[in-house]
Amino acid sequence: MHNNTSLMNLPCPGENVTVEYTYTLYSTFYLIIFIPGLLGNSVALWVLWTFIKKKNKAVIFMMNLTLADLVHVFSLPLRIYYYINHDWPFGNTLCLLCFYLKYLNMYASIAFLVCISIQRCVFLINPFRAKNWKRRYDIGISIVLWLLVGAGCSPFILMRKNSTASNGCFKDLPTRKLNLKLSVTMMAFAELTGFVIPLVIIVTCSCRIIQSLKDSSVFKKDSDKSKALRMVLMCMLVFLLCFAPYHINFLFYLMTGQDIIINCPLRKAIRQFHPISLCLASLSCCLNPVMYYFLTTEFSQLSHRGSIIIRNRLMSRESGSSIRE
Repeated sequence: MHNNTSLMNLPCPGENVTVEYTYTLYSTFYLIIFIPGLLGNSVALWVLWTFIKKKNKAVIFMMNLTLADLVHVFSLPLRIYYYINHDWPFGNTLCLLCFYLKYLNMYASIAFLVCISIQRCVFLINPFRAKNWKRRYDIGISIVLWLLVGAGCSPFILMRKNSTASNGCFKDLPTRKLNLKLSVTMMAFAELTGFVIPLVIIVTCSCRIIQSLKDSSVFKKDSDKSKALRMVLMCMLVFLLCFAPYHINFLFYLMTGQDIIINCPLRKAIRQFHPISLCLASLSCCLNPVMYYFLTTEFSQLSHRGSIIIRNRLMSRESGSSIRE
């Protein structure tokens, strides 16, 4: 019995051989998404703020989704520095803050994607509710969600200990050992509230909108229904592509950290996929602005106006140069 216990606490041969690969993966991926994420979300926030009066199009929730992305994007330079230099000179508090912001971004994004899907679906099916809906309702819901998500993400830093190396951070922070009952409870709660329930809600909204396309009793134009469907389907696509891989792997990753899974090949596969799933989660910072651009009228109007201004300026320059000649 003693021998089995000691074997469970020992790392599997080759389990952590991908440290350099992981550092390279993180630094490269964060470098790639930093500029597009910063520019895309900054422009998105400006456009959404400009058209904030259009409250019936989930603008408040889109703005909060953009803020959630920017919170993570602003921390990326520090992450890039650490994974390139393998050194963290900024102190333990800032390390834990950046670590926390990663998960705050993930779950805030999931929460507001769900809100956008629900609002699009409800307003389409019940247009009278959309007319009576006040902007302060969306603001109140957003504040409550930030508080709930902020509190819900706190275990991610509470479960981490200070690194044994003074210059370690992020993935190099050791995980606290928890008793089995508490571990199972926390994993079940995280998977249920962060993945299963949001997935069910988004899929349900998609099905309801598809059903409304066939239902003539829903007094909305087919174009409005199609736009609502595209928005909800895009929310589902971002959710499945960016957040589903992490949550599917997350359960098994925590089980390896608590030595519940002891099969070495399985432990190695789970640990190797974990950084990939985290990169996919960060990809939402770039995909959300794309969603705004293609699925909202405001961005298409801005693009059209911008193209007209650029074309007029080019034409004026050409005419000026021809006059000088």
